[in-house]
Amino acid sequence: MPIAPGKLSDPAVRAFVTAVNAHDRDAFLALLTPDATMSDDGSDRDLEEWIDKEIFDVGGHMDVQNESHGGRGLLVTYRNDTWGEMRTSWRFDVCDDGRISRFETGQA
Repeated sequence: MPIAPGKLSDPAVRAFVTAVNAHDRDAFLALLTPDATMSDDGSDRDLEEWIDKEIFDVGGHMDVQNESHGGRGLLVTYRNDTWGEMRTSWRFDVCDDGRISRFETGQA
């Protein structure tokens, strides 16, 4: 049974999942540091290009199945209009100011 976004342990990760599921690109970007980076399946990607292609232009949605590492590691059933549904892992680096400086995702 998925974990409701509001029940996630880490506030930054909770806001990240909430922004993705609400398709709120502005709220999503506000959660990131100006120099935030990300990777997909082990390869660094252009963050803004990737989030449009994989999340915001294609109805991305995260159903969190499990969390670890104090809420900064997630096992997610992720779906979008391009790829359908897949099991993915997510890991987040969160700065002292509560913003995300890096996230990594990939198939689980």
